[in-house]
Amino acid sequence: MSILNKSRLLLVFIIVAIFLSGCMNKPKPEEKIYDILENVVAKEKDFEKQQEPLVKLEKREKELYDKIINLGMKDFEEIKKLSDEASTIVEKRKNHMEKEQKSIQASKKEFESLSPIIEEIESQELKAKAKKLYEIMMDRYKIHDTLYEDYSKALQLDKELYAMFKKEDLTLEQLENQISEINEMYEKILSSNKQFNEKTKDYNEAKLDFYKEAGLEINTDE
Repeated sequence: MSILNKSRLLLVFIIVAIFLSGCMNKPKPEEKIYDILENVVAKEKDFEKQQEPLVKLEKREKELYDKIINLGMKDFEEIKKLSDEASTIVEKRKNHMEKEQKSIQASKKEFESLSPIIEEIESQELKAKAKKLYEIMMDRYKIHDTLYEDYSKALQLDKELYAMFKKEDLTLEQLENQISEINEMYEKILSSNKQFNEKTKDYNEAKLDFYKEAGLEINTDE
C-alpha cells in the first residue's frame, strides 16, 4: 500500500472518529429539555422577588385607605396627605408588577423553545408527559397575562380613587360606584391568582414526573 493511500485511510478514520464522537456526545432531547426547564426557573427568580414587597405595599396602602375612610371632611387636609401617600404606593406596586410580568415573559420565551425538542423524544410515553407539561405551563402563562391585565386596571382604579378623595365636591354615590368597581376587579384578581397558584402546583408535579420518567437528576433547590 502506498503512503498516499495510507494517508487517505488515516484521514477517513479520523473523520469517522470525529463524527462518531459527535454523535455520542450529542445531548438527548430529555437532557436539552432539562436544561431549558432549569433556565425557566432562573428566569422567574425576579418574579419571585416581587412577591414580598408587593404584599407589604398592599398592606400599607390598605392601612392608609382605612384611615381616609374613617376621617371626616373636617380633616380634609389630612385626607389629601394620606391620599397622596397612597397614590405613591400604587405607583410602587405598578413598578413591581411590571417587573413581575417582564420576568414571566422572559420565562415564557425560554419555555416555548421546548416545542420542537419535544418532538425529538423517541419514547411515546415520555413524549406524552412532555406535551402535558408544556400544555400546563402555557395555560399558566395565559392565566398570568389575565392577572397582569386585571391588576393593571385595578391599579388605575386605585389611582382614580385617591384623586377623588382630594375633591371637596365628591359625592357618596361617586365614591360608592368607584369602590364597587374596584372590589369587582380585585375579586377577579383573587380568582386568577388562585388559578395561577394551582396551575403552578400542577406544573411542578408534571415536571417532577417527567424528570423521573426520563431518569434525570432532580433539582430540589427551587
